[in-house]
Amino acid sequence: MRLQSNIVVIATRNEGKVKEFAKLFGAKGYKVRSLADYTDLPEIIESGTTFAENARIKAQIISAHLHVPVLADDSGLCVKALGGEPGVYSARYAGENATDADNNAKLLQALSNAAPVGGMPTDDGHPKLLSEASYVCALTLIDPVANEMIEAEDSCRGYIIGEERGESGFGYDPLFYIPALERTMGELTMEEKNEMSHRAKALRLFLDRLPDQSD
Repeated sequence: MRLQSNIVVIATRNEGKVKEFAKLFGAKGYKVRSLADYTDLPEIIESGTTFAENARIKAQIISAHLHVPVLADDSGLCVKALGGEPGVYSARYAGENATDADNNAKLLQALSNAAPVGGMPTDDGHPKLLSEASYVCALTLIDPVANEMIEAEDSCRGYIIGEERGESGFGYDPLFYIPALERTMGELTMEEKNEMSHRAKALRLFLDRLPDQSD
């Protein structure tokens, strides 16, 4: 597949996501725009019950309106001790207008009675592990001119810890701990996150199928 434009619209206004996508797409010669670059866009109601369904809904609506390639993602956090919550409601876990701080506070409250897991000591800088968790990202890319669609999904496994660590990233990153690195997502550099995050892994499935724009 080859996109019919060197511009890809990322169906989000989240600046953190746009920066991650722009860096990866830029290496292939594509320019990235976001919903913040457009006005009078149609309303998007994320009515899907899975990440994949919501990504498809967003890509279909925006690509049909703008007539350019659109990449939509739906991603979120699935916490084992909470039966997979917050899941598709990750961005609005604490309410429709919730901030990252609001969502993180609600998550810690929901896990306040969770027994520590993992058997890892909590001294020597090791945090208390509250629950196994996975970051999941589903992507849908639609090019309305070429009438093409690509979908992919990937995940990153870790643990939710009882305190925020790090000021990088966004969302639940400061609470998402990766034992192999002994750091949270919020403590990783952009380069490190682009190597192993759920979003970066899913996006690479797309980029492997796209030629450089100069080809």
